[in-house]
Amino acid sequence: MKNTVKLLIAAAAALTLTVSCIKEINPQNNIATTEQAANAPGSFDLFVDALTSSLVGQFVYGGNSNKYVYDFGYPAFFLEWDVMGQDVVYPYQNWYTYWYTVQYLGPSYRFSQLPWTYFYGWINNCNTVLSLAGEEPADDKKVGAGMALALRAFFYMDLAQMFAQKPYTEDKTSETVPLVIETTEVSDMLKNPRATNEEIYAQIISDLDKAETYLDGYVRTDVYTPDQSVVFGLKARAYLLMGEWAKAVEYAQKAQVGYTVMDEATYTNWDTGFNTPTSSWMFGATYKSDDPCIQINDGDSSWGSMMIIEINPDVTVSGCGYAANYGQPFLIDRHLYETIPATDFRKKCFVDFAIDDMSKTDAITALAAYSNYPAWIYACGHNVDGYDAVGGLELKFRPNGGDAGRNNQYIGFTVAVPFMRVEEMVLIEAEAAGRLNEADGIAKLTAFAKTRDASYTYGTHTDSYGNTSTSQFLNEVWWQRRVEFWGEGLATKDIKRLQKGIIRSYKNTNHIEGYRYNSDITPEWMNICIVQTETNYNTACTNNPDPKMPDGDSPEYTF
Repeated sequence: MKNTVKLLIAAAAALTLTVSCIKEINPQNNIATTEQAANAPGSFDLFVDALTSSLVGQFVYGGNSNKYVYDFGYPAFFLEWDVMGQDVVYPYQNWYTYWYTVQYLGPSYRFSQLPWTYFYGWINNCNTVLSLAGEEPADDKKVGAGMALALRAFFYMDLAQMFAQKPYTEDKTSETVPLVIETTEVSDMLKNPRATNEEIYAQIISDLDKAETYLDGYVRTDVYTPDQSVVFGLKARAYLLMGEWAKAVEYAQKAQVGYTVMDEATYTNWDTGFNTPTSSWMFGATYKSDDPCIQINDGDSSWGSMMIIEINPDVTVSGCGYAANYGQPFLIDRHLYETIPATDFRKKCFVDFAIDDMSKTDAITALAAYSNYPAWIYACGHNVDGYDAVGGLELKFRPNGGDAGRNNQYIGFTVAVPFMRVEEMVLIEAEAAGRLNEADGIAKLTAFAKTRDASYTYGTHTDSYGNTSTSQFLNEVWWQRRVEFWGEGLATKDIKRLQKGIIRSYKNTNHIEGYRYNSDITPEWMNICIVQTETNYNTACTNNPDPKMPDGDSPEYTF
């Protein structure tokens, strides 16, 4: 375990010390000790700042010399998680191949090390702040301690969903990850078993209860730090995962206070769409011009590079971006797209597959409905080796800075990314209410759906995706979540939570040949493996089975 402990400490140090000015270090390992940090002027505030400043923009796993394009912070996990399902298609196989194709995800590979390095580094940051704050924080440390508790709950909730083989509602004893909190001794880590669902959610709720108290009255200046509303949102998520429906309704309602659901003009805005916080964003982060992932490697190792397709292809101007100009965009699943009615404004965020039946001239004319630079969009789709089409391209995520950002990736990629939106709270309330009283849930769901599609009629989106694990009502909720939060990291979590299957192989699919997997149960590969160094040194820690790549394409599914 000694090596693992060093790994976690080093990762945390890299995360926290990026914003600190602490000069004293331990001469043996060049890492500031907790005692030294506590005695440094202003150190507590520096460590609190690092809780959120380290969420995006840094090369935490590989360092600045490696520049991995899945190493740009928390939003990278959105893609890693969601390409494991069916809603996000990755046509050109490169950086996110391993998650999409289910290869090299076992405990001895770097792809298991990634979440371990990131999440336990972030948790260690939280633990450091809580150690500095003390068991009963003074008034000037309560807000910082509240943020640390909220974020620790946030990280452990993600880890629980990644690693548990069964959701809480199916099996409270299903193992998640080892719990490490501020009072955990290094010696305890040598025999630190994986917490069960019941144990880890007890810790999550305990942390959130304290955070709710400590953050009472705190008024933040932006959405980049958690406040009490975020705690309410995290409680709503946790209680939904735990099957505590009444409490999920209660906290989802509390979380909505002060926020408004995005309207069509805001959601589909060509200049600010999903790059600038709105009145619906509850929590998020922003990439800054001086972030390593923006400054180094032409900004190509960033969220914007992977998700923004409106970047000038002229190499004398920019010519950068994996999605825009290197032929590696992410697409929406064709079947999901085709289930979105034309009257639903969210459909405007994705290019119509019918355009691929047009001549180039007509196609570029049609693409003007999506962008002021339709020729760029056409070129983006036709740069994709083996796909060579524009159908399914997404324009949900726009570059920052308008035309200036479209012509300069160093501006265009400095976008904000939402981690929690009020729309999620509305749908949590609808789902939890419907589990208590289906008619009430249907009414709440319908009210939300009509904000997206005035013609919405309940009962039109009931695909069970090859299984009958959920009711018509839950399938309707699931469909709304899939469309509303496409690309925001919730798709695979919902598949596991609802115990759904996936369908990639069907007539006219746009999934990639060889990886058109169908499963009528939740795929085992969605249960992430614990990195081998942890199980080598932590003798009480078990592991999940090594994910196995399916044997070729599945027979076509008929919807």
